[in-house]
Amino acid sequence: MRKAVEQFLQYLEAERDFSEKTLCAYRNDLKQFIAFVSDHLQNAVVGPQDVNQACIRHFLGTLRRRGLQRRSVARKLASIRSFFKYLCRMKILQQNPAYGITSPKLDKKLPLFLDVEQAVRAMELPGGGDFFSRRNHALLEVLYGTGIRVSELVGLDIPSVDMLGGVVKVKGKGRKQRVVPVGGKALESVRKYLPWRERLQQQLARETPALFLNRYGRRLSQRGVQRIVSRYLSMVSEQKGLSPHVLRHTFATHLLDNGADLQAVRELLGHVSLSTTQIYTHVTTDRLKKIYHQAHPRA
Repeated sequence: MRKAVEQFLQYLEAERDFSEKTLCAYRNDLKQFIAFVSDHLQNAVVGPQDVNQACIRHFLGTLRRRGLQRRSVARKLASIRSFFKYLCRMKILQQNPAYGITSPKLDKKLPLFLDVEQAVRAMELPGGGDFFSRRNHALLEVLYGTGIRVSELVGLDIPSVDMLGGVVKVKGKGRKQRVVPVGGKALESVRKYLPWRERLQQQLARETPALFLNRYGRRLSQRGVQRIVSRYLSMVSEQKGLSPHVLRHTFATHLLDNGADLQAVRELLGHVSLSTTQIYTHVTTDRLKKIYHQAHPRA
């Protein structure tokens, strides 16, 4: 079955253009599943034909008993389901043993976001006149001004930002490219950052097309962005879990609060399904209910 998994992963990379991060997640999920099946059947060598629905259910039940979160169990089931669907398409199997197994019901967690005043304060925090302040200000403005993911931000190169057109070209999940409008505040912050970026490259005699650099003149990592953004957000909010994704949530929530169309927000965020974007309507509805109950005398 390991050989079949490798063929499946090659298909995802070549035909579906999946990212390395996604491929790694699929590989780990299926590797764990194969190990479980081998142990369950007491056979070091197992094939796809050895797996039945009961085996998959037993695997999922074991994960839950070990305390794995429902969301993680659902992701592993999705990996298994996709794998066997591929095997059926390739005529390696006649029936998909994962067919009919439903995913665990997930609790819908409302995303964290900042209010407008908090967002504005966060943007104004990196106010110094040095490389780090200019870079940090620019990356905060770009994240809040475009709603792009951290992985998309660190993947930006100098040509990715069209200053005249007022758009940013990003490579999203599945390496799909999209064009996102970017506001004047974000563009101005990038303009002020670029001379400092160029000066650092000259000092280090290093060349790279990456837009956001670390102190060594290399492309800034996702972990680096997370540290930077979390530090500034903790200065304006006492909420826990203030990751860079909070700015993406804030971007979407503020657009909907101000009358943006849900379909337009979906396209801006790069969501495949509208249902993924609809969670933000719950955020705005809950906020309106809170205001109503606080303000209306008969509430």
